[in-house]
Amino acid sequence: MKSSEWHVRRWVATVVVLAALAGGGMLALGLRNWTGSPVFGAPRLDITVARNAAPVSLGSFSNGFASVLKPALPAVVNIHTSKIVKQRSGSDMPFFNDPFFRQFFGDNPQAQPQPQREESLGSGVIVTADGTILTNNHVIDGASDIKVQLSDKREFEAKLVGTDPKTDVAVLKINATNLPTLAFGDSSKLQVGDVVLAIGDPFGIGETATMGIVSATGRGLNGEIENYEDFIQTDAAINPGNSGGAMIDLHGDLVGINTAIVTGGGSGGNEGVGLAIPINMARSVMDQIVSHGKVVRGYLGVYIQNVSPEIAKAFGLSELHGALIGDVSSDSPGARAGLKKGDVVLKLNGVTVDDANDLRLHISQMDPGTTVHLEIWREGKTQDVSVTLGELPEKEAASSPGENSGGALEGVEVQELTPEIEQQLNLPTGTRGVVVTSVDPSSDAAAEGLGQGDVIEEVNHKAVSNIEQYRQALAGSGKQPVLLLVNHGGVTNYIVIGSQ
Repeated sequence: MKSSEWHVRRWVATVVVLAALAGGGMLALGLRNWTGSPVFGAPRLDITVARNAAPVSLGSFSNGFASVLKPALPAVVNIHTSKIVKQRSGSDMPFFNDPFFRQFFGDNPQAQPQPQREESLGSGVIVTADGTILTNNHVIDGASDIKVQLSDKREFEAKLVGTDPKTDVAVLKINATNLPTLAFGDSSKLQVGDVVLAIGDPFGIGETATMGIVSATGRGLNGEIENYEDFIQTDAAINPGNSGGAMIDLHGDLVGINTAIVTGGGSGGNEGVGLAIPINMARSVMDQIVSHGKVVRGYLGVYIQNVSPEIAKAFGLSELHGALIGDVSSDSPGARAGLKKGDVVLKLNGVTVDDANDLRLHISQMDPGTTVHLEIWREGKTQDVSVTLGELPEKEAASSPGENSGGALEGVEVQELTPEIEQQLNLPTGTRGVVVTSVDPSSDAAAEGLGQGDVIEEVNHKAVSNIEQYRQALAGSGKQPVLLLVNHGGVTNYIVIGSQ
């Protein structure tokens, strides 16, 4: 995680069992996070769109919300997935090699391969009467088998239509007819304080409904969960297994897909901060998956960051909004239009850009070939730039903004160290290097203490002052360990990554 104060959970309930050995048996109950999946094509969908979005008086509910939930519950399903995984090797369990334990257990019981089947539970929402289901990508990622159980206990094998890991949306199809569905509401009409209901199958205990309010809209977590974040935040209880379930309004219309919770201290339980993908975003992604077999996104070709108070002061900006361009990809639409490092995008097609996430979301939802008009701040004054968007390349779609390192530094992303970032990090004037923007928590680099905000000044005794020098210094290292000179808060030290 990038923050030690809170943790994001988008778990599905998981069970690991032995496969094809003496009848097997349940080994452990835990939680598992999933990401990534293949994409296939499908025909267009016949969905129902809600027509009534007028406010509902709470006085019309005499004894609660049963009248809203009763017709909605049958459209929310349980999703059960499974996959075969390799069992941990004996080297991962060294106590079996201890002579003391071998007195009782004999030779290492891990010596013979024992495949395991990992089974996970999540939720989904039926959106067409002929069996199209919306869920989260992390619910079904990597699954070899996907089964869907309806509220009437019927069970179906599901086909994966397609997924979009960038928004954590997946589309499934089951062979059935005359199924109950939820109508699509308009998530853009939600306001803080609106009452919402969450439906899902937490912990696999069975279909469950909870109630809360919309705590925030347009919530982004700086890429902690997805590349494109525009979450509805709610205090309605969302727990492991709820992922992929429905968030509905008081009309009973689908306004979001439950996807994650934020917890303090890594407890993993619901603490009143639940997140759902707005249905307007989920529907757009679903339509593209069904029409094209993948999601096609607009591409500007710039790396952007938020405008902090320090950056605003340094650039002479009077308001805290916009997206600062930290780098421009060569031969990209932005480069061809003349965008430069240090430009601040203030408006997109005449509409104020709130922050980097706001610009990223809007560009991603536009078609390649669209011409957009940007108002930018450059060298103390505004000017207009027109850019014809390209299509987001596959390699860009697979990584976050920033230079993604390989080899021993796999999982490390860096960008140019600008004077503004140098000032923001309180580094000595004239510091040279590349700044670390993110580190995969499971990477070797994270284990050695490399973190966001560190500045890499040398790679294998070679000084690096920009991305190109950094790339060249890494090019010859391959999978070999890498020696780094790292500036952390103005103090440098050497670390070796990939030595294990």
